[in-house]
Amino acid sequence: MKESFVFLAAGFEEIEALTVVDVMRRAGMEVHTVSITSALQVRGAHGVTVNADLLFDNTLFDNPEWLVLPGGMPGATNLYEFGPLQGLLRNQAESAEGRIAAICAAPAVVLGQLGLLKGEKATCYPGFEKFVEGAEMVDAPVVVSNKFVLGNGPANALPWALEIVREARGQEEAAKVGSGMLYYPTALNPQVNYFG
Repeated sequence: MKESFVFLAAGFEEIEALTVVDVMRRAGMEVHTVSITSALQVRGAHGVTVNADLLFDNTLFDNPEWLVLPGGMPGATNLYEFGPLQGLLRNQAESAEGRIAAICAAPAVVLGQLGLLKGEKATCYPGFEKFVEGAEMVDAPVVVSNKFVLGNGPANALPWALEIVREARGQEEAAKVGSGMLYYPTALNPQVNYFG
């Protein structure tokens, strides 16, 4: 099974990072958290410290399935400024099968500034659109465009993560995971059935 990686930088958005790891693992996907710092412990934007699975410098990224970027500030800026990750993202964008997911500020601050979203549909946290040149910005919680799955913010971490599962494992698996998390309680959920 191919591996996926969620990158943690100081100041990452905790809800986005932990939600996507949880949902991908519920779907049976092999996903690891990776610290881009020199320590496994990474402090999030709201003071929650997470113990990452791996250090970037000690990890072999051999044909990964997904590279996943949570947002948060200054987390997204720290991701963008980490040169080795820039190279990995460029290689993934050029690979035949590799996929990239990003949410909140990360689609703009990281992928946008790297020029990876040119010609794509995209969404991001409002106010960061200035970092994205050449993309068609869409005011939507989640946008899928070719090899990218992009989300606009913390409240939409769950539908964003479920969309990654849908793209990777299909509609049935995404619905199974979502239903198991009570994402679709018909009488209580005011949202439209995301996969309907």
